[in-house]
Amino acid sequence: MITDPTALTPSQLKTLEIELFNQFCSFKRRGLNLDLTRGKPSAEQLTLSNSLDGILRGDYQSRDGIDVRNYGGLEGLSECRELGAALLGMPANQVLAGGHSSLTLMHQAMSIGYYDGLSGPGSAWRLNGPVRWLCPVPGYDRHFSICEHLGIEMIPVSMTDTGPNMDEIEHAVQQDPSIKGLWCVPRFSNPTGIVYDEQTVQRIARLSEIAGEHFRVFWDNAYSVHALADDAPELASLYEACSDAGTEDSVLQFASTSKITFAGAGVAFLGASPTNLKHITASLSALTIGPDKVNQLRHARFFEQHNALETHMAQHAAVLKPRFEAVHHHLKDAFGSNHLGHWKTVKGGYFVAFHTRPGLAKTVVKLAAEAGVKLTPAGATHPYGNDPNDTCIRIAPSVPSVDDVNAAMNVFTLCVELATVRQALDL
Repeated sequence: MITDPTALTPSQLKTLEIELFNQFCSFKRRGLNLDLTRGKPSAEQLTLSNSLDGILRGDYQSRDGIDVRNYGGLEGLSECRELGAALLGMPANQVLAGGHSSLTLMHQAMSIGYYDGLSGPGSAWRLNGPVRWLCPVPGYDRHFSICEHLGIEMIPVSMTDTGPNMDEIEHAVQQDPSIKGLWCVPRFSNPTGIVYDEQTVQRIARLSEIAGEHFRVFWDNAYSVHALADDAPELASLYEACSDAGTEDSVLQFASTSKITFAGAGVAFLGASPTNLKHITASLSALTIGPDKVNQLRHARFFEQHNALETHMAQHAAVLKPRFEAVHHHLKDAFGSNHLGHWKTVKGGYFVAFHTRPGLAKTVVKLAAEAGVKLTPAGATHPYGNDPNDTCIRIAPSVPSVDDVNAAMNVFTLCVELATVRQALDL
């Protein structure tokens, strides 16, 4: 652990740089190949759901008597919609159960809003000129990719310890009616791990009262049941807040089982008001006859027992928790007594966001790659890949073993130290 480089003389800094570089070269000689880039479930986690295979035992009849091998059922099976309702905290008859990817549902919903409209004829966002979208940063790079693909201009808004900066958001939507939406990852936000507090949820529920016409919040509750600790903060119900405010049409909620069962063969959910759901299903009917109901029935039966979901997620937490503890241990050990970087100790989700000193994130990622540790590109946590301060690095420790996480974090902390000393030396 090093102290504040600004307190060292140039001679001391140079000596320290040589020492750190020698350690760096030692790591390079080890030929490491470690990957902390994406928040995927580990093989251990995927194995927890292996009993999905064969669970139907030749019984393909849904609770409503539907032969799930056949066409139809655009909104999904009733029993699977109930699973989605449990994840989203809203009535099952307002939940659509789709294919395996919530990202696909988000893209489809945004495309419908842009081209067709979510409120009937004349409500398409594109009809009234440029479309802009609010993006809390640091945020989820794939959300940004959807906006960029559709040509929707992204406006960054800062994150606080209680969620996105609502003063910024409320001011922006009041001043600019071309802002048509807001991205949210409300529980264990990607990548900061922040859980929105109740006041933030209440204010988000009322945004449409001051925003331009046809404004929508895209509420990506990807980690709603992904706590790592018993004392992890709960998330207030956006559905209840919108019901109380009479703003149900202003929100679309999303979730999936992608990090609950099989990442590539789960079920995704979209929760919406009856009005939104009517126009979404009308558009989707031109795209598909129906989702994979066999897989939906598999999931419904996998979780049909009381508390099955809670028990299953506790098993996930037991696998993930040691990996996150390793990350936090290394960061605290290296940076807990200095000002070389900062982070939050997360209690759920899949990521840790580490902030270097300004201007160093890209350098740290580059150095780590040279030493055999892959990280998400610096800037990915911001729209257009542009982190203006070049500080945020997303760490995803779920896939490697605990030993490999420890090895990767040894490299990572060294790279932060080396980059910081070199910046002080102006190298």
